[in-house]
Amino acid sequence: MAPTALLSVSDKEGLVPLANGLLSHGYQLLSSGGTATALAAAGLPVTRVADYTGAPEILGGRVKTLHPRIHGGILARRDDAGHRADLEAHAITPIDVVVVNLYPFRQTVADPAVDWQTAIETIDIGGPAMVRAAAKNHGDVAVLTDPAQYPSFLEALAAGRLDAGLRRRLALAAFQHTAAYDAAISAWLAQRLGDGNGDGDGDSGANPVAPLRLELPVQQRLRYGENPHQSATWFSDPRAGWGAALQLQGKDLSYNNLIDLDAALATVREFGYDEGPSERAAGSSPAAVVIKHTNPCGVAVGTGVAEALQRALDADRTSAFGGIVALNGPVDAAAAALLTGLFLECVVAPEFSPEALERLASKANLRVLTLPGAAVAAAPRLQRRSVLGGVLEQQADDLASDPQPWRVVSVRQPSARERADLEFAWRVVRHGRSNAIVVAGGGRTLGIGVGQTNRVGAARAALEMAGASAQGAVLSSDGFFPFDDSVRLAAAHGITAIIQPGGSLRDADSIAACDSLGLAMVVTGRRHFLH
Repeated sequence: MAPTALLSVSDKEGLVPLANGLLSHGYQLLSSGGTATALAAAGLPVTRVADYTGAPEILGGRVKTLHPRIHGGILARRDDAGHRADLEAHAITPIDVVVVNLYPFRQTVADPAVDWQTAIETIDIGGPAMVRAAAKNHGDVAVLTDPAQYPSFLEALAAGRLDAGLRRRLALAAFQHTAAYDAAISAWLAQRLGDGNGDGDGDSGANPVAPLRLELPVQQRLRYGENPHQSATWFSDPRAGWGAALQLQGKDLSYNNLIDLDAALATVREFGYDEGPSERAAGSSPAAVVIKHTNPCGVAVGTGVAEALQRALDADRTSAFGGIVALNGPVDAAAAALLTGLFLECVVAPEFSPEALERLASKANLRVLTLPGAAVAAAPRLQRRSVLGGVLEQQADDLASDPQPWRVVSVRQPSARERADLEFAWRVVRHGRSNAIVVAGGGRTLGIGVGQTNRVGAARAALEMAGASAQGAVLSSDGFFPFDDSVRLAAAHGITAIIQPGGSLRDADSIAACDSLGLAMVVTGRRHFLH
């Protein structure tokens, strides 16, 4: 009896060459629906599933391959006498190769405007059933779920190497394929029900927290993790976030590069991020951020990206050496010239001009990435990190700064210049590791103290870095002041205005210190710890 291959695919890429290859090795083709039509249109001999089973496709195509003659042929163990007897008794042909890929559910629901019924109709039933059956019986059946597998499969078939090892690897890929498919469906349902858009009741609180299921493809294996003795792998959605970035030049990205790039992007987005080629986001300012070990060491705005970059680099050139740079607008030749004047690890921006790329090419090892604003917007607003034996998940702390609820609690009101600097400093301090203090003035950072175990220590580090430039500058704190010592230290260095969340039992002490020293103090009512 000739071997049989069952083909039922949504994605028709590579279908005809694969079918021709199977025919050349003596296989007979069994197919359903549009796949059978495509094969017949190519002039290939194919038996339709409905003709083989004697059962028509029904319910508008919802039921085509759910039949004992199909699943019996896939699941039968060839070395089991009872199975062979059942096949013979029911005139079932063994199926040796199953080629299935599923309805495009993820592509369908990627459109935020997709309606509920359209999404539901792209949930495949027969396809996953065949894939799982073939993967379960991989001892006798080879299962293909991706057109990328077709060429290597045909090579193995020609060489007579459809061995147990290959079938096991194909089975693993098949189970991963169906697991990812089911995860995408459950994630979409959870999101729609959580938004109150699914069943019409609008009560997201009635829905319990679902178990976490992550199905992200491998983006790349990294050379190592934080240190050379740690292995590392990058998993990412290729359509959103960093998975959609395009690396234009430079060495491969490292684990630490990606962590730092993420911190740089989060910081520069405080000032807007261009939404498309040469399209500045509404309300944004040209901004540049330099990151070192996940902390900002220089942040500035300017009349253009080049000016912002110059000011950010000048904020702390010592720390900028070997740093990561993020820019929120197109990089031109002037900005590129600044980037080539210092050793940097990576630079990311929405786009680069041809002249900029020509200049940057002189730094062959510099990693240059473009990340479209649309890919940033498409990334989920959730953060996850691992702890021993588990995963923590939280909403990203990316709500836009809103000065409306802020309160001036000091006697002296901040001037217009001080208020602008306070708003700038508040946007930056939330991106430094706690405890964090930022000294700023004129739209750039002057001194940053991060990761300290006490707040006055963070203030001292930031003020000492600012030095004489602290005179007339402002200071921001990511958390409240437990004592008035940081306020008095700031005043001694020439700080004239302070912004902080408030909420300490000793707020009155800090406010009184401001009043006695002539400082203005603004309380935001929102804390921004970053651990």
